[in-house]
Amino acid sequence: MVEEKRYKLGPGTQVREEDFGLLFYTMQGPRLYFLTCGSLLESGFFKGEAGLGDWLKGKCLSEARALSLKSSLDQLKKKGVILEC
Repeated sequence: MVEEKRYKLGPGTQVREEDFGLLFYTMQGPRLYFLTCGSLLESGFFKGEAGLGDWLKGKCLSEARALSLKSSLDQLKKKGVILEC
């Protein structure tokens, strides 16, 4: 089950939608981070207004894929690219 965490972009971070998913660019570095999520997430998700579970409702997503996405978001959070709110 996907937790109801909400996320926003970290300071100095921008996100752009690409064919593979999302591309994050942070001024701290500068560094690029790729989130291969296809169309599961959009840049608007990182406004912190909707929880991950709500955002993914109605999308056909296996438990393994959901855990992989959550793990990827946790890694971005550890790097300061996104913040939990």
